[in-house]
Amino acid sequence: MKILIAADMEGISGVVHWDHVTPGHAEYARFRRIMTHDVNAAIAGAFDAGAEEVAVTDGHRDNLNILVEELDPRARLNSGRPSPLSMVQDIGMDVSGVMFVGYHARAGAQNAILDHTWSDMCVANLWLNGRLTGEIGLNAAVCGHFDAPVIMISGDQTACAEAVETLGAVEVAVVKHATGRMAAECLPPEAARRKIREAAGRAVNRLRMGRAASPYRPESPITVAIEFTKSEMADRAMLLSGARREGRRVELTTEDMPSAYRLFRAAVTLAKG
Repeated sequence: MKILIAADMEGISGVVHWDHVTPGHAEYARFRRIMTHDVNAAIAGAFDAGAEEVAVTDGHRDNLNILVEELDPRARLNSGRPSPLSMVQDIGMDVSGVMFVGYHARAGAQNAILDHTWSDMCVANLWLNGRLTGEIGLNAAVCGHFDAPVIMISGDQTACAEAVETLGAVEVAVVKHATGRMAAECLPPEAARRKIREAAGRAVNRLRMGRAASPYRPESPITVAIEFTKSEMADRAMLLSGARREGRRVELTTEDMPSAYRLFRAAVTLAKG
């Protein structure tokens, strides 16, 4: 049984501010170490419950955050960008289940630490087939294309609730209780890691017993709709063939989720200029 751990940073234990997750800031080095050990807790939980193989994908910013020298040696790490499947690089038909560690809620969510969808400066909203979606649903849909369910998530209470609403009965590890966008009651890292390890173990056990949530699969064809924060961003995204526009909202339709993911990433990259 192979488990993929897809890791982001805004939902990591103790993170409450952009300074914590931005390379070059004095706080960043401290929190990339915390991120690494949150991931290690999920790795340990997966192996505790019988996983045979664990891959980790670093999905924050330039995908260069996890400290490979401090990573559990039983796992392997996907890092660097761009990679074909970005935040879920290494997903494939050989993956039995996926864990989202350190994830955050979608743009506009209330009481959600650093809520955003892919780009805080660029994307105001994202829809998949008309459903308002964040990175949780977007990445889960790519995993679903490969028949892999998301089985566990860690983050604040709002991100965890979004995962359950979107994906069904996933195991959750709430490591902080957000009281605003940049304020939360945080568990100490040791306590947070214990919760992550326990949730990861429960998730793999449920998967082994056939009681995990079903893979998340939006119906084909897939329509991606992006509302950009500025109209000139929509201007640039319209360079993509087949794009349709209304105001700052640009829509693209394609046959499957991997190609929809590529189109979304291409549109955002163009929009940033």
